[in-house]
Parts: sequence; structure tokens; C-alpha cells
Amino acid sequence: MGRAASGKRRVKATNLLLLLPAYALLIGVFAYPLLESVWRSFADPELGLDNYAWVFGNENNLQVIGRTFANAFGAMLICLLLAYPYAFLMTIVGPKARTALVVIALIPFWTSLMIRTFAWIVLLQDSGVINDLLGLIGIGPLQLIRTNTGVMIGLTQVLMPFMILPLYAVMSGIDQRLVTAARSLGARPAVAFFRVFVPLSLPGVAAGGLLVFIQALGFYVTPALLGSPSDGMLSQTIYTQVSSLLNWGRGGALGVVLLLGTLVILGLIGIIAKAANKRGMAVKVL
Repeated sequence: MGRAASGKRRVKATNLLLLLPAYALLIGVFAYPLLESVWRSFADPELGLDNYAWVFGNENNLQVIGRTFANAFGAMLICLLLAYPYAFLMTIVGPKARTALVVIALIPFWTSLMIRTFAWIVLLQDSGVINDLLGLIGIGPLQLIRTNTGVMIGLTQVLMPFMILPLYAVMSGIDQRLVTAARSLGARPAVAFFRVFVPLSLPGVAAGGLLVFIQALGFYVTPALLGSPSDGMLSQTIYTQVSSLLNWGRGGALGVVLLLGTLVILGLIGIIAKAANKRGMAVKVL
């Protein structure tokens, strides 16, 4: 027994030593900069809550915070509406068509974010391809670039794969015979789909939605190039405070507000998910 316990302690010590480089990387790259920003938000230029008073006392800051969360939520909804049928199509087509759809979904990962954003500048500009096409059918020209609309288009295109892949991962594991069984019992195709398939795919919706929402909150390049200064997001305001105005304390306070807002939303989603799971278990028991 003594030798077994000693062997287990050695294994644990060896595992800890192997994990030390990863822990050091996490502390140096993530934990230390985060703690430094939090400290500066309270201590730069003077110790106190002046930076947070500036954040919540400035109407422009409140508008930027609201716009950031609204854009992230809007991008999540648009990605969900476009990605859901795409992911469902990937589950019902043949192997060759599925491979083609997967490649199309992964293409954005093979292209630089900067290149994609500049491509959207070319497409969305006042005399760009999209406005030329809209003009042919009597709709354009529309103001697409330097607006929040352009920002939403860019965010949606960049973040779409992060919604498609989790949805497909969950949908591919759903037994299509369940929908067939529901239809054989008299349910219409639409009713069978929404009452059987959609609830089973909700874990993919939640995973993809969180990925898109959290990433959209911190986007800088796309809003900076496709939007206007009046439509800026929180990342641009933080960059301006830190890099241009050298107000590290104010930039840190904005970053802390963004982090806390994200954590609150994640907590609310977790509570809703637990309540939904409990309700689903109660229904199964009944």
C-alpha cells in the first residue's frame, strides 16, 4: 500500500511538472495582463473609482457599450438564421455534396481577416459591385459602407463558420428516424421538424451562439474598416484610450466592464440552460 501511494504521488508530481509550461503560458499571456488591466482601472492615474465614474457618466460610452452588445447579439441571430438551414442541409445530402459544403464553410479560415475585410470594402463601397447590381434592379445605390449595416455584414461573414460547425456537429448525431416516426404518427412535416428535430439541436445552437456572441464583442478590425467613428464598438474605444490618449486606466475600466458584461450574460444563459434541462427531465418523467 505504501509503495502504491508513493507511486501515485510520483505520477501526480510528474504530471504537475509536465503542466508547468502550460500554466506559465496561461499566467504570463492571460492572467497577468488581465490583472494588470484591472489594477490600472482602479489606480491610474489615481487610486479610486474615477475611471468607472467616467465610463458610466459619459453618455457616449453608454451608447458604445449598448451598440457593442447589440451588434454582437444581432450578428449571433443573423448567423443562426443563415447557418441553421445550411448545417441541416449538410446532414441530409450525400457524402460528396457534404464535403463540398464543409469546404465552403471552412474557406473563411483559410483567408486572412484583413484580406476579407478589404474585400468587403471593395464590394460595399458606394460605387462597388453590390451597389451596381442593386442599381440594375432599381434599388440602389445604398449607403452600405461606413455604416452599422456594413459592420453587421462583415461580422456575419467572418463568424458564420463558428455557428455552422457546432450546429453540424450536433445535427449529425440526431437520428433522422425520430422525425420519420413523428410523421408516421400523423405529424405534419413542419410540426415534426420543429417539435422533434429542433429541440434536439438546441445544444448546437447554444454552443454556436456563445462562440459568435463572445467573439463579436471583441472585434476591432471589421468595425474599424467597415464602420464609421460614430458607429464604433467598445474595442475601438479601448484602443483609442490606450494607444492614442494613453489613458490606461480608462481603457482598463472599459475592458473590465466588457468582461463583466460578458460574464453576466454567460451566467444568465447558464441559468436558462439549467432550467430548460430540468423542465425537459420533468417532461420525460411525466
